[in-house]
Amino acid sequence: MNTPLKKLSLLAIITLVVVSCTSEKKQNPFLISKQQIGLLTDTTQVKDLKLAFPNDSIVTSIKGDEFIGENNDIYIYSSEGAKLLSLTPSQTLDSTATVKSIHVISETYKTDKNISTISTFKDINDNYKISSINNLINSIVVSVNEINASFTIDKKELPANLRFDMTLTIEAIQIPDNAKIKYFIIHW
Repeated sequence: MNTPLKKLSLLAIITLVVVSCTSEKKQNPFLISKQQIGLLTDTTQVKDLKLAFPNDSIVTSIKGDEFIGENNDIYIYSSEGAKLLSLTPSQTLDSTATVKSIHVISETYKTDKNISTISTFKDINDNYKISSINNLINSIVVSVNEINASFTIDKKELPANLRFDMTLTIEAIQIPDNAKIKYFIIHW
């Protein structure tokens, strides 16, 4: 290979490296997607939670007898003390267990379509395909498979004729646009 061609090849490689390094996006620590919340993924093990939440406090609670197989939730608090998330591991007291569900508490966590705990049913319905609506005793659960999420809405947000009969099939059109999300959970 002649010298000008070597220099051109070297320049091309250096340019490619510089461009790839500068175009790399920094991960949004509050973005919710189908298999990720910030730096937490569906494969993150309990022992690695500090890597996913480096600036936050992680609190593990032990409820009663750990041998009965109940999950013990793990709470994530901001450095200011605000509760952000509640994580349920797939196995109790197993540091190699992954997280099976995340109860999103803080409004700072949002999907790429800007859905958070302060969103309304209209926000969900306008941005996602609703997979199912389950009618429970005091609430309805709106599931969105696209992001593995279940949004709980208190029945107090519904018209009176839909609040008391659990046998009713509730359709999206019957839910008021301004119905507030009580909470939502991401399932993995």
